[in-house]
Amino acid sequence: MLRVPLNQSLRGSFRPLLQNALPLRTAACVQQQKQQAKPEKIEVFIDDRPVLVDPGTTVLQAAAMVGVEIPRFCYHERLSVAGNCRMCLVEVEKSPKPVAACAMPVMKGWRVRTDSPMTRKAREGVMEFLLMNHPLDCPICDQGGECDLQDQSMAFGSDRSRFTDVHYSGKRAVEDKDVGPLVKTIMTRCIQCTRCIRFASEVAGVDDLGTTGRGNDMQVGTYVEKMFMSELSGNVIDLCPVGALTSKPYSFVARPWETRKVESIDVLDGLGSNIVLSTRTGDLLRVLPRPNDDINEEWISDKTRFAYDGLRRQRLTTPMLRDKQGVLQPCNWQEALSAVGSH
Repeated sequence: MLRVPLNQSLRGSFRPLLQNALPLRTAACVQQQKQQAKPEKIEVFIDDRPVLVDPGTTVLQAAAMVGVEIPRFCYHERLSVAGNCRMCLVEVEKSPKPVAACAMPVMKGWRVRTDSPMTRKAREGVMEFLLMNHPLDCPICDQGGECDLQDQSMAFGSDRSRFTDVHYSGKRAVEDKDVGPLVKTIMTRCIQCTRCIRFASEVAGVDDLGTTGRGNDMQVGTYVEKMFMSELSGNVIDLCPVGALTSKPYSFVARPWETRKVESIDVLDGLGSNIVLSTRTGDLLRVLPRPNDDINEEWISDKTRFAYDGLRRQRLTTPMLRDKQGVLQPCNWQEALSAVGSH
């Protein structure tokens, strides 16, 4: 008499039960793992204001949650953290020296002070070093009026300068780089925040920009006079916190307070990038990106940014009808609609 192994005889009878129980067990395990893996929020205090944040949140991000603005130059929320400008220094209780808010993750129970005497003194020192080699080009700089260095030097800098020697000639002078026909460079204004370098590598996907030298001799540029070959090159103009990288077509055209901002959508491709149009007396002067995380984040292509000339110079502002010679002549809307209806 042949006997069937026990495991084979039970397998068939219990298969429906096992099949029904397996999804339930798997779902329960996944839910339990999610509950176990979900980290608990930690409480920190920003200027004595409590806030609950996830582990790994930086001091700068925690401060933003409670509406505290910390100055920064190198930090950008869509780029990697560099931590090289040191403008975001803050005081942490029981810490012997200020810490960089953009790169320091918060710990449980931390008490951070963003406006203490130590913090203000540290920021004034950093700003003094930045202005030590920065030229006084504000009256002729295209970034004037929307310059981060201008704003932060007024808000967080010192009210006096120790460089009072009229014969002092030690300011750094850097040769301008030729990175292409669209981006104008005045590299003496550069503060080495490396935003443009990180954008080129991480967003544009090209490693055309980099640094040479170190310390006071550091320079930002391309490799051996190479062009910045990217269809997104114009975004470094928006990223630059000073006037080192500006727009060549927009050079000396207008000041920000002279223009009117109008939100719009790009019409030159099918993406529909969100943009802002800067106009003055009805003329389109420049195109800037408008943040939209679902479409273009805050980047636009060079075609979107610089191809506005056709919208400005060849734009129809009134209806036109062809005369007997076939030449387009301006007319009013009633004449145009009547002509269309007659055909």
